[in-house]
Amino acid sequence: MNILIAEPVSAAGLELLKSQKDWNTIVSTPKEYAQHLATADALVVRSAVQVTADVLAKAPKLRVIGRAGVGVDNVDLPAATAAGVLVMNTPGGNAVSVAEHALAVMLAMARHIAPANASTRSGKWEKKKFLGSELRGKTLGIIGLGSIGREVVKRARAFEMRILARDPYVTSQIAQDLGVELVSLDELYAASDYITLHVSLTPETERMLSREAFAKMKPGVRIVNIARGELVDEDALRQAIASGIVAGAALDVFSAEPPPAGFPLFTVDSVLATPHIGGSTEEAQEIVGLRIAEQLVEYLKNGVAINAVNMPALSPEQYRTLGPYIDVAERLGVFAAHVASGHPKAVRLTYLGHLAGNNTHVVRNAGVAGVLKRSLGQRANLINAMQIASERGWNVGEHHDRRSVHTDSVRLELETDSATTVVEGAVLLNRPRLLQVDGIYCEATLAGHLVFMKNHDVPGVIGHVGTILGKSQINIANFSLGRRDEPTRPGEPLEAVAVVSTDAAVPEKVLAQLRENPAVKLAKSVEFD
Repeated sequence: MNILIAEPVSAAGLELLKSQKDWNTIVSTPKEYAQHLATADALVVRSAVQVTADVLAKAPKLRVIGRAGVGVDNVDLPAATAAGVLVMNTPGGNAVSVAEHALAVMLAMARHIAPANASTRSGKWEKKKFLGSELRGKTLGIIGLGSIGREVVKRARAFEMRILARDPYVTSQIAQDLGVELVSLDELYAASDYITLHVSLTPETERMLSREAFAKMKPGVRIVNIARGELVDEDALRQAIASGIVAGAALDVFSAEPPPAGFPLFTVDSVLATPHIGGSTEEAQEIVGLRIAEQLVEYLKNGVAINAVNMPALSPEQYRTLGPYIDVAERLGVFAAHVASGHPKAVRLTYLGHLAGNNTHVVRNAGVAGVLKRSLGQRANLINAMQIASERGWNVGEHHDRRSVHTDSVRLELETDSATTVVEGAVLLNRPRLLQVDGIYCEATLAGHLVFMKNHDVPGVIGHVGTILGKSQINIANFSLGRRDEPTRPGEPLEAVAVVSTDAAVPEKVLAQLRENPAVKLAKSVEFD
């Protein structure tokens, strides 16, 4: 296992990666890391390295990208998803550092720290010019109550500020516990003396502080942006300052970084600018470096994806609960794809028993990935399965059935242009097992080399199978049988199925011999990695 460190991480994180048995940790730099991409299983970056589609194309073995930090703007997520590469970050690792920076720049604006420092160092003594104001009693509007926003709340309360917040994903109970008032954006704009942004960049939040937004704000408001530069219309901010609506702004992030020469806001005295250092503290870098190392170890050794940004999110506990069923769903998909006929057009999964009460999106992805693996040249896995299925025009659905059953199970339906194949499986004795095919009970392993057969339930079929495989020097490891309770048409023999586990793969010429028996309607091999 090759772990490529493209940018500096904390000593503790590096030591954790180096301590893993049979892992080779390659410590490189943003200028030199590309020469190691061909053999990298994991890539660790911060913000300097741009992980583009070209970079991913040079890393055919890559399984995971670890971003030691929050933002993943430097990673091409669609390209990573298409390549089947998991991307994870470390949200909250630098929350305290960013929150402290927010309070620091608020204090700096309230007390004119930057201009007072420059004036004093130039030999002046302008006490009256730099009359400041207290944070106490002022209203702080926080947009976004994620991990950083909540840390800002804790610190702002110590300054006896009144705190308003806008976050459509936070309940009133959480707001009450934090001691903040949840309000609309318009109410927040109208009442706030300070407004600080702590939301991610989305189509809804891009340039949310626009001319229209500034027009709704309380005159003399001060703006703090240490989240994403694109959240603020920088030209509209400059005009709002010129008009007197905005008394000052503290910016740690910009729409282009670094800002170009002659950047208009840098000519405005009431703008305080820092070079994207909100999370740049020794403590934060130590935390995110260790966390991303821990997450990589958990994913590469146990398959538990913590803080994934391009696949359905589950907690470590949920992953441990669902992990066996993720395996079952993928193997059912592989099985169905091998035995079905025609071109797939839909995959549907049904979850039975207690399993139905869980977030099953990852199980769904696994089932779809299993179907795709049969005929796909590129890698199909939990990360890119839904994207590939969408590109192929497949319909993918889920159904949760919580009715009492003897065991939790997964049912997968693969619909093609000619028929629908239904398979069901479960975890028995800690192993993935097939329970039934097309409504016929037939318990068998979901591993190794299998032959699946459909036939009329008449004498001689089992002997025929044993004879053909014996002549071909193929040993039978297990033989599972099942049949319908009633004939599909009156007067016909019952339909039966068989799953034969063998010690070696069964070639097509042997399958053809099995099909020579008039009672055998179908004989196909199923191969698991």
